[in-house]
Amino acid sequence: MKTILEFLKKYKLECFMAPFFKLLEACFDLLVPIVVKYIMDVGIKNGDTSYVINGCLILAALGVIGLLCALTAQYFSAKAAVGVASAMRHKVFSHLQMLCYVETDKLGKSSMITRMTSDINQVQTGVNMTLRLFLRSPVIVFGAMIMSAFISPRYIAIFAIVIAVLAIITFSIILAGIPLYKNVQSKLDKVTGKTRQTLQGVRVVRAFNRENDEIAEFSKANNEHTDAQNFTGRITALLNPLTAVVINIGIIAILHVSSAQINAGEMSQGDLFALYNYMSQILVELVKLANTVLIIVKAVACSHRIEAAMNVQTGMNQIKDGTKPEYDGEYAVEYDNVSLTYEGAGAPSLEGISFKVKKGSVVGIIGGTGSGKTSLVNLIPRFYDVTEGQVKVFGKDVRGYEPMQLRDSIAIVPQKAVLFKGTVRKNLLWGRKDATDDQLWEALEGAQGRDFVMQKEGGLDAPVEQFGRNFSGGQRQRLTIARALVRKAPILILDDSASALDFATEAKLRHALRTLDYDPTVFIISQRTSSISHADLIIVLDEGRAVGIGDHESLLDSCSVYREIYDSQFKGGEQ
Repeated sequence: MKTILEFLKKYKLECFMAPFFKLLEACFDLLVPIVVKYIMDVGIKNGDTSYVINGCLILAALGVIGLLCALTAQYFSAKAAVGVASAMRHKVFSHLQMLCYVETDKLGKSSMITRMTSDINQVQTGVNMTLRLFLRSPVIVFGAMIMSAFISPRYIAIFAIVIAVLAIITFSIILAGIPLYKNVQSKLDKVTGKTRQTLQGVRVVRAFNRENDEIAEFSKANNEHTDAQNFTGRITALLNPLTAVVINIGIIAILHVSSAQINAGEMSQGDLFALYNYMSQILVELVKLANTVLIIVKAVACSHRIEAAMNVQTGMNQIKDGTKPEYDGEYAVEYDNVSLTYEGAGAPSLEGISFKVKKGSVVGIIGGTGSGKTSLVNLIPRFYDVTEGQVKVFGKDVRGYEPMQLRDSIAIVPQKAVLFKGTVRKNLLWGRKDATDDQLWEALEGAQGRDFVMQKEGGLDAPVEQFGRNFSGGQRQRLTIARALVRKAPILILDDSASALDFATEAKLRHALRTLDYDPTVFIISQRTSSISHADLIIVLDEGRAVGIGDHESLLDSCSVYREIYDSQFKGGEQ
């Protein structure tokens, strides 16, 4: 709720005007039974046609004024609700962008998507309905009780008892509903996650004929979500029938008490009709209130989930005014007894690693699957913080830099080639916003991507579909390499980024990297010894430990792990 109230501060006028006009509408509605009472007791009883006509005109005027008030209230409430949802979605997205890998891993992608979409939509609906109806219904309920007292004070006890019982029922279901709706939304996270995973891996699913298995797993997650919804629905659905039962008992009580008074001439038919109308108004408004309460319960449950995401703070020390990296000194990167243990992991992924990299050097990193290669380079841009030791960039601990300033000095080609929907130009400009066309073509030339981009209709303006699915795997990798080269950063990290390239294209790429005009320090992760044999320094990892550090020739003599990898590729037939 704190999050919702924070965003509502910007809409103070709307938060006042919407309930105000709804209260006006409620006041006009409360006058209707009184007008009808006088039409019956005076106009119809005395046969005064003009009185009846005037009364009907008053009813029509009350209806028109009430409609105008309702439309005005709806405008202001919708404006506030949409504004709150838009601002909340923007803030949540911005907050998630600032989290480090540890926090995003913990929250989960599917959960973040659900909170950004379904949860915020529920909050928007809740704000809208609260401003429109949450105050109107109590005013009608208590106003009807007060108006009934003017007709006959003895009926106020019936109204008071009915309202008290309904309040107990309503708030009991509210308290029961909040945790239930939280559970429903968490089940929705699983459905979203399963859908996302299956759609991303649809080709693999079909290749292995696993469609039926995926359907079964999705059905399980979907059924769990449906069961949670049904259980919650059965609990909250009690609100309407229980409300109707209590109101009808109240109406029966009114009819029972009033029958004797009418027979004795102590009450007119108009009085009875007005009391019945007021009790009916309470029924209608409490049904509305019940539905509004259910919507609010959903919104509150969803707002708690949003608050939970907003309360997740990065564990990294954020330096607001950190110094920018200075590119002087002998070493570009230094690892000093570095260890890394992921949260929840039983063993360290990296342990006791130390080495120094001179500026302008090429560093090769190789090792078996799961040996910690990507984890090692992820410490340079500070995607994760070390558990022990230090990682220095240009002589300074990376924790002493403001993360964005640090990452401006690093260009990264991730293991998975990620492209965004748009154009080739738009994707390349991620590397450097102000890059010229000549600089873009230069980067493509270095990444061995110039030829296929020129062959595409539109060249740099050729369309790129979501995830770059209209390009082959090798083309996507070359475009991501070009995107990194556009930046011309002093540190370049290539995380197994040439795995989809043929040997000839990869050889050309290696030559291009050696002849770059800005002489970066290059880190190359690869499974191929041919890709890193030219490196000035090669780091061999095995189960998170550096079992070999040196150049190609020295490692062949001194490192059994490196020699085994080399022999399996060359003596085994790879050229």
